[in-house]
Amino acid sequence: MTEEIKYLSVCGMLGYGFPEEGLWRALEEDLAFIGVDSGSTDPGPYYLGSGNGFVKEMQIRRDLELALLAARRKKIPLIIGSAGGSGAKPHVDAFVKILLDIAHVNKLHFKLAVIYSDIPRETIKQALSENRISPCGPAPELTSEKIDRVCNPVGQFGTEPLIKALKGGADVIISGRCCDTAVFAAYPIWKGFEPGLSLHCAKIAECGALCAYPVGANDSLLCTLRKDHFIVEPVNPARKCTPESVAGHSLYEQPDPECFYEPEGMIDMRQSNFEQVSPRAVKVSGTVLRVPAEHTLKLEGAELKGYRTVTIAGTCDPMVIAHIDELESGVRKAVAGNLKGVVAEGDYQLIFRRYGLDAGTFVKPENTRLPHEIGLMIEVIAPTQKLADNILSLARSTALHQPFEGRKATAGNLAFPFSPSDLSGGAVYEFSLYHLMKIENTEKMFPVKYLEV
Repeated sequence: MTEEIKYLSVCGMLGYGFPEEGLWRALEEDLAFIGVDSGSTDPGPYYLGSGNGFVKEMQIRRDLELALLAARRKKIPLIIGSAGGSGAKPHVDAFVKILLDIAHVNKLHFKLAVIYSDIPRETIKQALSENRISPCGPAPELTSEKIDRVCNPVGQFGTEPLIKALKGGADVIISGRCCDTAVFAAYPIWKGFEPGLSLHCAKIAECGALCAYPVGANDSLLCTLRKDHFIVEPVNPARKCTPESVAGHSLYEQPDPECFYEPEGMIDMRQSNFEQVSPRAVKVSGTVLRVPAEHTLKLEGAELKGYRTVTIAGTCDPMVIAHIDELESGVRKAVAGNLKGVVAEGDYQLIFRRYGLDAGTFVKPENTRLPHEIGLMIEVIAPTQKLADNILSLARSTALHQPFEGRKATAGNLAFPFSPSDLSGGAVYEFSLYHLMKIENTEKMFPVKYLEV
């Protein structure tokens, strides 16, 4: 077994940018591979449901070209996870198209592996009928009818498909929806390094230099794995890792300070030790993997719920702010009355978000005094864009002149920063598939497609 593996995490998200000089500085090291994540569910369900990416092509092209040229210069693998944002086939295909164009322009030659993560609806239905599916957190109840309505269902795989691609001699791996850690843990696990340490190091690496001070995901991180520990160090000399920063990032997006879970099992950090080994580098040891008795695959999918139109307005009228509940109630009643016989109330949503007052409804305000100014966003979701536009127009004009007790002004209640004031937002999706499916293995579920570029 190799005594040491060094690899580079380019940045926290491909397309978010990173300093080019750091990448070339890192190439002076004896790197085994370069990795970068390219997707997330953080931007919400629209991107998975629609098949569109949330990072624009120009951004992807810039970061991808730099990373690809660096990997080919070193003749080492480039591993990219959750390609195109959500990792479904439309995202992966769009990403591969950019990659092939970059390769053509730069006259590159390499073996490409593409791993799709799409799951057939019939496979999900069969698992549901066999009681092999459970919700992942507070997910809605899954039914066969819901599965039929899901757009672009994917499975978030771990290291196994990536290891298969590496064994197949891939120079570049473009994968669909996969765990962020898989991008960085696959190569070390394939080479026989301790899985717990490999996955813990990958957990740190997935966000680039976010584990360093000053904080910033848009920078590169150098990782060194050895038999019983790993070391992380930012490439940028302006940043440094500390035991506190690295330990803190081990908890990133995790509810439990002692462990986190990946498809490979529970990564146990109860005996983890974080030690400063140089002014800018931290050594981590003691992390182990607890392999589960059965394996699960996280399923993700979004359902089309309608079409959105919004308008944004502001008011500094103290009477409007004091009577905002009454104003909204009056608008809802007036809109419903105008739509009677045309659209039932249950067939559309009329939403008011009061920024500066209580738009974040999950936060209990400590100060109950009314603000001197608020921003009001009125949102309508309806079965068609035309209907959403019409209902929003009705709600907006009604809110502008809605009477309330004590109202003295004859002018409008609201000020609109834009003309036209109404913004058509397009399709609205909702996560309806966010479940765990028990599986035997992932090898057959996620075949590797090879292409000589």
